[in-house]
Amino acid sequence: MSIPKTYNPKEVEDKWYATWLERGFFKSKPNPKKQPYTVVIPPPNVTGVLHMGHMLNNTIQDVLVRRARMQGKEACWVPGTDHASIATEARVVNMLKEKGINKSDLTREEFLQYAFEWKEKYGGIILDQLKKLGASCDWDRTRFTMEPDLTQAVIDVFVDLYRKGQIYRGVRMVNWDPQGLTALSDEEVNFKQVNGKLYYLRYGIEGSDEVLTVATKRPETIMGDVAICVHPADERYKHLAGKKAIIPLVNRAIPIIFDEYVDIEFGTGVLKVTPAHDINDYELGVKHNLPSIDVLNDNGTIHERAGLYVGEDRFVVRKKITKDLEAAGLLEKVEDSVTNVGFSERTDAVIEPKLSMQWWCKMDQMAKPALENVMNDTIKLHPPKFKNMYRSWMENVHDWCISRQLWWGQQIPAYYLPDGTFVVARTAEEALTEARTKTGNPDLQLSDLRQDEDVLDTWFSSWLWPISVFDGFKDPDNEEILYYYPTNDLVTAPEILFFWVARMIMAGYEFRKELPFQNVYLTGIVRDAQGRKMSKSLGNSPDPLVLMDQYGADGVRAGMLFSSPAGNDLLFDEKLCEQGRNFSNKIWNAFRLINGWEVDETLPNPNEKAIKWFDSKFNEALNVLEDHFDKFRISDALLTVYKLVWDDFCSNYLEMIKPAFGSPIDAATLQATNEFLEKLMKVLHPFMPFITEEIWNTMKERAPKDCLVVASWPQAGRVDADLLKQTEYVLNVVGQVRNMRNSKNISPAKKLELHVRLVEGKNAIAGYETLVSKLANLSEIQETEQQLDNALSFVVDSSEFFIPMEGNIDAAAERERILKELDYTKGFLASVEKKLSNERFVAGAPEAVINAERKKRSDAEAKIAALEQSLAALPAE
Repeated sequence: MSIPKTYNPKEVEDKWYATWLERGFFKSKPNPKKQPYTVVIPPPNVTGVLHMGHMLNNTIQDVLVRRARMQGKEACWVPGTDHASIATEARVVNMLKEKGINKSDLTREEFLQYAFEWKEKYGGIILDQLKKLGASCDWDRTRFTMEPDLTQAVIDVFVDLYRKGQIYRGVRMVNWDPQGLTALSDEEVNFKQVNGKLYYLRYGIEGSDEVLTVATKRPETIMGDVAICVHPADERYKHLAGKKAIIPLVNRAIPIIFDEYVDIEFGTGVLKVTPAHDINDYELGVKHNLPSIDVLNDNGTIHERAGLYVGEDRFVVRKKITKDLEAAGLLEKVEDSVTNVGFSERTDAVIEPKLSMQWWCKMDQMAKPALENVMNDTIKLHPPKFKNMYRSWMENVHDWCISRQLWWGQQIPAYYLPDGTFVVARTAEEALTEARTKTGNPDLQLSDLRQDEDVLDTWFSSWLWPISVFDGFKDPDNEEILYYYPTNDLVTAPEILFFWVARMIMAGYEFRKELPFQNVYLTGIVRDAQGRKMSKSLGNSPDPLVLMDQYGADGVRAGMLFSSPAGNDLLFDEKLCEQGRNFSNKIWNAFRLINGWEVDETLPNPNEKAIKWFDSKFNEALNVLEDHFDKFRISDALLTVYKLVWDDFCSNYLEMIKPAFGSPIDAATLQATNEFLEKLMKVLHPFMPFITEEIWNTMKERAPKDCLVVASWPQAGRVDADLLKQTEYVLNVVGQVRNMRNSKNISPAKKLELHVRLVEGKNAIAGYETLVSKLANLSEIQETEQQLDNALSFVVDSSEFFIPMEGNIDAAAERERILKELDYTKGFLASVEKKLSNERFVAGAPEAVINAERKKRSDAEAKIAALEQSLAALPAE
């Protein structure tokens, strides 16, 4: 079969992905004879396109799923998208504006029709892009968080929790987006360091000429001040107990209160309390029973209750009020200040803390099993360092604001009666029945009820994801939920550990009385070479599709995983993808080399040692690989396979067994080599699925169902530790000969002699002479008991080797080399002796560790003796 000289990822990737889909290899259905392996995708927003974070996350998921499939498990990877309330509504509103349509001119139903049309057109883009990456999802199972069944699940859960008393309606402080005109959850707020000002304002003391100076970053909110607060231990202000302060410009008297919350060192140690516009002030207000005056409209302009600057934008007012305060002699000074400011993730508007009537979900009781079962490792976080962060969040959990002032999302199933009361029900018809019962008025009609305008937070649908994708709310005992749930592994980002992961765990224990998944693999953040998080706004994020076009999907997948251990950020460099592509080319060239050999059935097998060595090497590496997978060290797992393929197979094994140019190879060696290649393609397939499938199917004719994607995962066999140790020694000797060639500019084609000095009558490479001669290109190997003059020498462990230089040796250079190596070895010996002289180490270390250190000492002593002898044998200067 003719094999292309150059590997072409584009042709191969499109071909094999289409083949996998056509043959149904990704499809899954409950199979009682097989162990299920279930992964649910963290549903990307329907507004999204593939970015580097998605690439990393979904590559890791695909690695886990492909391996499980090859292990004979019923692998089920469920894809889907999240409706992303705020982001999608903003996109649709902008799209309508471009058409000259305002949202306010539409009915809710008309707007939703436009929104669904937009979703159908653009919502599946990111899933199609994941196919380019090689994601082996069961695409027939694709779910959407606002599809009818999943929407009904959300409504059912809301009603259930409301009836249990875990959902309530009330006025509390929220993150308010003045541009999006909606409350936001904490994870929808991005905090940025912003250069601002600290304004020192003069508050008069009622009935006195005394003035209190108050430092504030937000002078535009003074109209909402309700108190001045100082620390009870602050001697400067103890005389103000029971007195009142006068708000500058506003001229309203407010009480002076005392609380330990105040930081004596910040500003002047005096705090203005504005409960409607600061979460900490709000808590102070509740504690001291203070009123709350909201001086801002929902759109960030000043409300008429402020009495000043009515209708003007908050930031315009900040400038105006500063000038007015200064003109009135009420501004003492202004200082530069740096502060953390919250911005809406979707609109980038500055967030306002705002008291608002919203729907809330109590979290304290649901958090208990979710905390306990992570802390006791029933659910394992990888890496476990995130357990402390998780515990901190869960022990300080707050009620969840679940309502959003939007139209795109699941509309809250609360229905208001004419008297202002409400009922909660799954449908309007159920609500009417409840309303008639509640009021005792049988004449109430549907037209008398008004459904709450708000929708539920997007996370209120995605926290049900592991259950709802298997219709576990529609039918709690259906075949799929009973087989696939709980799922196995979740791969996601640490920044949504609480906002999504913890809530899914809560939902699992609340609604199915068990965990939703067994392991949570937390990826790092993909950053650029400068350590900045990759983002469109910074322009530092490459287009994943362009990368895949340039380096192939396999190259990019490998590049992403080369340096991305769990929980650690990945400093992305395009050279990583280049390294991945080079690895693809290395594999392809090795395959072409093997495929190009002619076989001679009459030849004996001269490569038994090499074959036995690589068999042991493969089994040893497979054991290491399985350990890495068990511990979710995915990056280490890839590096294990990488070294096995590049170093052990290509650089060593193929060199060991390669026939002379133009000569045939024996049948036994070729068969063993092809079997090794098949095994290597199996363990590499989860990481680099396309090139491995191409090689697998090009090696020989195979049945349509005999694709690598469903081939059986290898089982580790016997590891001959002695053989591995001896071969490693031999390869070290070969490496030393090659180093000598390089250092002396001796051509690799020039044959050399090698003399082995016997140690206690033993030859360190006995039985491996043929292999050493082949790999090091030697004309002969001789044993000697004497020091060899006019020769290059090197020591491996306690054995000395000589390469005769026929009088051409540079004695000065050789002396310099030996002295350098001698100095290093003496330093190494000193460090070992220091360790062995440490009584605590010797008393506490395992016997095997102590013996290993003693062996290092004896080897170093022997090497020093050999080097000193080589030094003495050199001609005098």
